[in-house]
Amino acid sequence: MDYDLTDIPAAYDRGRDHGPEVIDLWMRALEAHLQDLNVIKILDLGCGTGRFSEALAVYFKAEVLGIDPSAKMLERAREKQHDSRVQYQRGSAEAISLPSGSVDMIFMSMSFHHFSNRALAARECRRVLREQGVVFVRTGARDQIRAYPYVPFFPSSGAILDELLPDRAELRESFERAGFHMTAWEIITQTIAPSWEAYADKLSAGGDSVLAKLSRQELESGLAAMRRSAKAVDETIVEPIDLFVFR
Repeated sequence: MDYDLTDIPAAYDRGRDHGPEVIDLWMRALEAHLQDLNVIKILDLGCGTGRFSEALAVYFKAEVLGIDPSAKMLERAREKQHDSRVQYQRGSAEAISLPSGSVDMIFMSMSFHHFSNRALAARECRRVLREQGVVFVRTGARDQIRAYPYVPFFPSSGAILDELLPDRAELRESFERAGFHMTAWEIITQTIAPSWEAYADKLSAGGDSVLAKLSRQELESGLAAMRRSAKAVDETIVEPIDLFVFR
């Protein structure tokens, strides 16, 4: 999807920001896999609105370069920027505009499935990563679709996700063919809303690229059903996300 042809960037943070607790959850998850790696420079590849960029800079005390193909997403990222260690640049994962062996860590959050040539993107990661460096891929996976909380409410979303998302074996193979080996994989369960009502409010903001492909009728019907669930069930909403670690 070309985000610059949509209104998604303006609503992205409202729909995807799950609070500082979730950011901290992910920073701790990354740190657990770093071992003794001295992280000086991080590439946030497919950074979008920079949702993780500043946290990476603060948590790891590192310089962060966020690269994304969307001018609108980067505009939002720059509007929020506070840390001078973070820089943003328009570009693609298939042609990373960095010298070879110039970064210690590469972080990808919900961006791998958007790459037009995933194998080439993995090779570019291998090129720009220093020896001993690490790649983290935070992603949705085809294997996990039934566990995503909004799928039961929007019948067409499952087929869209099935076409869009890689399965775990495919993702792993893309990086292993590029010269990496997978050192860890886990599922991180994050809390994304305190209730179905709050979750429906987030989704109605229009920041989800999959839901943007649904008909208005299906979207409104699904949101209404979700709000009915809020009255019947009092529960927090959680979401399982895959984390791959490559070296």
